[in-house]
Amino acid sequence: MIVKKLQDIIGTADDVRTDTWASRRLLLRKDGMGFSLHDTIIYAGTETRIWYKHHLEAVYCIEGKGEIELVDTGEVIPIEPGTLYALDGHEKHLLRAERDMRMICVFNPPVTGREVHDESGVYPLLEEVGGR
Repeated sequence: MIVKKLQDIIGTADDVRTDTWASRRLLLRKDGMGFSLHDTIIYAGTETRIWYKHHLEAVYCIEGKGEIELVDTGEVIPIEPGTLYALDGHEKHLLRAERDMRMICVFNPPVTGREVHDESGVYPLLEEVGGR
């Protein structure tokens, strides 16, 4: 059984931050669950270009307000608490936060914990040394 507390993740190597978000990575590939689980804050007033070319992601908003814009179609979907979206087609998108958004995110395949978006918005597929 795995038991973790968010307060024990914040400020560690599993608390990954950029200019537009903070991803507190609760479950990672090394935990052997077959997915990773993140408690993520998207900072108010930011826009992040994202394309999960190698991963599927499901996101559930529990706080804040923003929107996701699908790059290929221009469709804009409002995000507020209680909104779930799943990127089951590796959709390129822009994620914008009007107010800080707290999101619970699940990735398959699981991430190692060191990933950040490259210039195309992609998380690379990273292998852990000695990981599962």
